Amino acid sequence: MINPDECIDCALCEPECPANAIFSEDELPEGQEVFIELNAELSQKWPNITQIGDQPADREEWNGKPDKLQYLEK
Repeated sequence: MINPDECIDCALCEPECPANAIFSEDELPEGQEVFIELNAELSQKWPNITQIGDQPADREEWNGKPDKLQYLEK
C-alpha cells in the first residue's frame, strides 16, 4: 500500500513491483477504482516496507488471479 498523502508521484515504485500492480491514479485500469479507497485505508494501517524481504512461495499462483479481493484480511 502506498500512502496517497505521502506519495510524491515520482513513479519509482511502479517498476519495483514484481506483479506490475502499481499504477498512478490517472493510469488505473478500468474496473480497478475500488483500490483507490482501499489503498488509502490500508496505507494508514499497514507498516511501510523499508527492506527487501522474501516473496511468498505461492506468489506466481496469485499473480493475475481474478477475484482475489475476497481473501484480503484487513
